[in-house]
Amino acid sequence: MSMQRKSVLNLYKTLLYLGRDWPQGYDLFRKRLHKVFTKNSDETDPKKIETMIKHGEFVVKEIEALYKLKKYRAMKRRLKIWDVCVILVLR
Repeated sequence: MSMQRKSVLNLYKTLLYLGRDWPQGYDLFRKRLHKVFTKNSDETDPKKIETMIKHGEFVVKEIEALYKLKKYRAMKRRLKIWDVCVILVLR
């Protein structure tokens, strides 16, 4: 198995794993991901494949950042509510 094929499969599996928490749902994410990978499955130019792999890795980083931001905002919202409760109790 070529290194590019392994990279593509690893990228696909990583994106599927990240898609579990997708806001619009895992099924929509999986269908779109499958559609994109199937559309580009006939590509044979190694340079273009490498470019697509790099783009996919960028997308992985963006999704991870999106999830971290979502968790941060939820935590900040909870702390804000906690601060308001503490202030009301201390009055």
